[in-house]
Amino acid sequence: MKTKIGVMFGGRSVEHEVSIISGIQALNNIDKEKYDAIPIYITRENEMYVGDLIGKVESYTNLKNLIANSQRVVLINNGNKVDLVKYPYKMFEKHIYDTIDIAFPVVHGTNVEDGTLQGYLKTLNIPFVGCDVTASCVGMDKYVMKTVLKENDIPVLDCIRINDYEYIEDNEDTIYKIMNKLDFPVITKPVNLGSSVGIKIAKNKNELVEAVEYAFQFSKQILVEKAITNLKEINCSVLGDVSDCKPSECEEPITSGEILSYEDKYISGKTKKTGGSKGMTSLDRKLPADIDESTKNEIQKLAVETFKVLNCNGVVRIDFMIDMDTNKIYVNEINTIPGSLAFYLWEATGIKYKELIDILINLALKRNREQNNLSFSYDTKILEGYKGGLKGIKK
Repeated sequence: MKTKIGVMFGGRSVEHEVSIISGIQALNNIDKEKYDAIPIYITRENEMYVGDLIGKVESYTNLKNLIANSQRVVLINNGNKVDLVKYPYKMFEKHIYDTIDIAFPVVHGTNVEDGTLQGYLKTLNIPFVGCDVTASCVGMDKYVMKTVLKENDIPVLDCIRINDYEYIEDNEDTIYKIMNKLDFPVITKPVNLGSSVGIKIAKNKNELVEAVEYAFQFSKQILVEKAITNLKEINCSVLGDVSDCKPSECEEPITSGEILSYEDKYISGKTKKTGGSKGMTSLDRKLPADIDESTKNEIQKLAVETFKVLNCNGVVRIDFMIDMDTNKIYVNEINTIPGSLAFYLWEATGIKYKELIDILINLALKRNREQNNLSFSYDTKILEGYKGGLKGIKK
């Protein structure tokens, strides 16, 4: 009997469309001889839908029609499995659409990749692919991630975090607070978004005001850090868990401007073949990256260290910055669920996409077995003598 995998994508995120592409790519590359894959689309309202059209990318050009011809479901724990229960319930009809053994979230951005969906799946007691709740949460919050990495001697750029209430209360003071800590040029970004959404470079005070207000459109907290003017960006993926993980080949994304934009990643560029499959349909890249062996080894070492420090699981992609004036390497950010699951970086090492997915599923099952060996009860007999009232517990 095949293992049933629920491939989840979409969600209430600015990276909604990117997630659909990544999710359906993964769905189409699952080994059909070993697994039954069930696509589960999460709408922007966080409703879940299944059906014949859900796994077809062309269906998403007409969402109204897609939803009208699909079945909404809710997830209900049923022992070691999760039932996809039809909603709303109708009398005299079979109410269970299907059942899944493992969840495979291929989601990007806030409300899904940031530990929210992972916590939900953990509550359902179902194995799921990828990072656990804490790693997902820390990885999404750029300020928290930088703080944790800095504490563990992993190089990151100095930064300052600004809350929207600070800016609303005294925007002039907030701007000078940034300028007193960081020299121009600086880069502003939402603290918890990916895909280069909400990012601007500022070279003077007026541009800083514009950049800060732009970033606040996407998040209530923003990050401001020193911008590297002579920059080379390098990406490296890591696969495994903290007990056994390895780095991928390194890539160098090609930008059309000063920063790697959303358009660079998903719209403007032309796809290059990377070992028989295609990556995200728009990012131009050098693969392998144009760096010497020593730099490559240092980046791969830092990638593995970052993976372990953040207690990651599955496959991640870590983005690095090289200051070409000083040759210093910095960790920029981690993508705990990378676009296309970074399969092109692993194909460059000889691991095909189908094999990568199989490894991810096995890692999820391994973690689930390890967690099931832990004790989640502690017999205190505290309720036997409890008679109610505020002092009952102490007595």
